[in-house]
Amino acid sequence: MATRYAHVNIIAKDWRNLCDFYETVFDCEPWSSERDHQGSHIDALTGIPGAHVQGRHLRVPGHGENGPTIEIFTFSTNSENFPKPLNRPGLAHLAFEVDDVEAKRAQIKELGGDDYGELVTIDIPNAGRLTLLYMTDPEENIVELQKWHND
Repeated sequence: MATRYAHVNIIAKDWRNLCDFYETVFDCEPWSSERDHQGSHIDALTGIPGAHVQGRHLRVPGHGENGPTIEIFTFSTNSENFPKPLNRPGLAHLAFEVDDVEAKRAQIKELGGDDYGELVTIDIPNAGRLTLLYMTDPEENIVELQKWHND
């Protein structure tokens, strides 16, 4: 079988609340069943004795029925790691292409997210004009809003 991208994982303080946010703001759809994992196989997989993980997968928009997902889980005991700086090694942000950056920005703020940086529009040689904004979701994960301009 050829390699196929499957998912990215976010560890949430409250997986249900964060799933609701991504469903509402970015039109992600619940996929498969809710997950409730514990036992020796989860301890072995995670390297965390007594781990209990709950959550679910959300299918991202624009990729069809077999598209990739965002896996949002909560451990029974989460470690602290906030705030998350944009320039730390590791996963930096999730990017979503949107029709209206300002409208999506307002919606994110209404649902507990916030600005991370400032709105910019840049010209990328041989690619086009792009408007970008970094924000945070309600749990301070960084999301990028982007809009490509056809003019």
